Amino acid sequence: MLKYKADYRVLAYIGVTTALFAYQWTNGFTWWLYVIYLHLAVAVSVMTHNHNHLNIWKSKPLNVLTDWWLTVFYGVPVFTWIPTHNRNHHKYNNKEGDSSITYRHTEENHLLSVLSYPSISGFHQMTQSIIPYMKNLKENDKKTYYEYWTQVVVLVVWIAAFVFLDWQKAILYVIIPQQFSGFSVFVFNYVQHVHANEESRWNHSRNFMWVNAFLFNNGYHTIHHEKANIHWSEVPKYHKEIEHNIDPSLIEKSFWGYMFRTYVFSIFIAKYRSNSMRLQRIEEMNSVVA
Repeated sequence: MLKYKADYRVLAYIGVTTALFAYQWTNGFTWWLYVIYLHLAVAVSVMTHNHNHLNIWKSKPLNVLTDWWLTVFYGVPVFTWIPTHNRNHHKYNNKEGDSSITYRHTEENHLLSVLSYPSISGFHQMTQSIIPYMKNLKENDKKTYYEYWTQVVVLVVWIAAFVFLDWQKAILYVIIPQQFSGFSVFVFNYVQHVHANEESRWNHSRNFMWVNAFLFNNGYHTIHHEKANIHWSEVPKYHKEIEHNIDPSLIEKSFWGYMFRTYVFSIFIAKYRSNSMRLQRIEEMNSVVA
């Protein structure tokens, strides 16, 4: 029933995440289990992204059930990836027109810019991509329109049910992990594109190597924009074919190393401050014109 055997790992993540949720709800808070649970919440966002590009099942009912599971653990209806990611971000890839551009209000790349990006980008993705997309579906494809609304209903019922059972547990085990999952997506998108060169075929994205073993190869971002619909298990092979084209500064070993260096250490040490390939390109163009 699975399209790729590698997705047994996805099913394992789904099973462990569900089991941890049930265990913590029943037995209470344990800090180290909660840390694992939040890590799995990040993995849920990656699984949502991957499933959106390439459904894991050959069966549509099973894909719909997976959509629902991802929706309630991700905290956002998974159909929202279609207008914001598939049809917009992959079309424009951080160029003008991308509702998730990283330089909308500032060309800087510092702690305040990365922390403010999720709310700014979320607003524009909702108003520029999701709402117009749903309006178009309502007029032209009511079947899909109502199918997507079932995800909204499932999500609302899920949250409301657990809030009714115990609102404090619901905040801890339902709402916070959902918010953490969604926030991580915005941060990933930001750091993968900020200060890269959006006009370059190969240098438009930053790649993070050490996260791949845990997050379904999501750190290989350049190849993802080159071949968006290949299965996550095949991404390393295709990345190796193009790696020599990518500027070495856009291949980071450690995600957390990059985060601390760029957003914490840079406050005190100038050499760790981010340099913009985008601004460098613009300056070179202006100097040629002048």
